Amino acid sequence: QLQLVESGGGLVQPGGALRLSCAASGKSPEYYDIGWFRQVPGKEREGISCISGGGRSGMYADSMKGRFSISRDYGKNAVYLEMNSLKPDDTAVYYCGADFRPPRFSSGSYKCRQAAEYEYWGKGIQVTVSS
Repeated sequence: QLQLVESGGGLVQPGGALRLSCAASGKSPEYYDIGWFRQVPGKEREGISCISGGGRSGMYADSMKGRFSISRDYGKNAVYLEMNSLKPDDTAVYYCGADFRPPRFSSGSYKCRQAAEYEYWGKGIQVTVSS
């Protein structure tokens, strides 16, 4: 019964920055995980970053560390993805997903779940990086 709506996408030049928002509404537990993913035609959905209900964050790929960061605003019931130094290869449809299960830990470290493990999804928003 959770609704997720992405916003903040659009066209940006290489090297530019965007902040995507994932607004949540509806019935949900007080704490739950949110993940950001992206997908291009012909490829599987790729994980970017995730954040737990308690504010723990994780990254799926080293290639995006230092450029993308995730944060959560509990007062606005929103999760953000800050994207910097954008490249043409970052062009994709970006999705946020939610999962109500407790966060996953491995060897004491918070770990992002796979895309198939997320129960709720937004419709996605286009991000195009082009000069």
